Amino acid sequence: KMPSLNKVLLLCVLTCLGQEGLGSEIIHGEKAKDKTLLYMASVQNNGKHFCGGFLISEEYVLTAAHCDNSYTDMTVVLGTHDLKRVHDKTMRYQVQRCKHPSFKRVSSGNDIMLLKLSRKAKLSKTVATVELQKTAIKANTKCHVAGWGIDTPRGKAGVDELRVVDVSTIDLKVCKQEWKQIPANVICAGGYKTNKGACHGDSGGPLVCNGKAVGIVSYGYNCNYPNRPNVYTEISKFLPGIHKTLKKKTCELQ
Repeated sequence: KMPSLNKVLLLCVLTCLGQEGLGSEIIHGEKAKDKTLLYMASVQNNGKHFCGGFLISEEYVLTAAHCDNSYTDMTVVLGTHDLKRVHDKTMRYQVQRCKHPSFKRVSSGNDIMLLKLSRKAKLSKTVATVELQKTAIKANTKCHVAGWGIDTPRGKAGVDELRVVDVSTIDLKVCKQEWKQIPANVICAGGYKTNKGACHGDSGGPLVCNGKAVGIVSYGYNCNYPNRPNVYTEISKFLPGIHKTLKKKTCELQ
């Protein structure tokens, strides 16, 4: 007998967020190479990683709305793959949060949030922005997702060094069949018919295809792949609000 949708969604939330608000980690990936993925951001609370994010301008990091979680000491770390090597004065940024006003829970969509940095990030050999995808992406496109989450299905803690894994996008019809119900404005990739995907601690990180950020890690069923597809917020659906926010520097995520 299949579990009810509510039970599935509850398990999903517990799996995606973890007891301390962790999103998802990289399963069956590899250590990210130096001088790559320079846009990756570690979203932290009290100096501890709990979500991923990515730099889209000198002033803004994009992440998932469910990463807000009412944390009082949220900061962003840029410019390192190794979270044991963080220089607070140069790498850590205080942030202002711009969460999508319609976000309620991952299962209802709009899981997107912009973080305005307390000062402009200095682009360098270790810090770079990533371009955003402007149109929908086709199924079976080869992409990758990265993060500092746990790297085994039963892992209890995230990793210190950034990991990355290759995944492919999945047809939305297939994703809907596997989940029975998914929110609007999402794409799916990894976790289904493959042992690769995201897990606890990766939420908010980018799905990157052809060098452009296409999605934001939102949720999955669990990390014991293969099972159901990982679900990502589709960035192209929110571009008008993102651009308004970056231009006006006020929250325009509608």
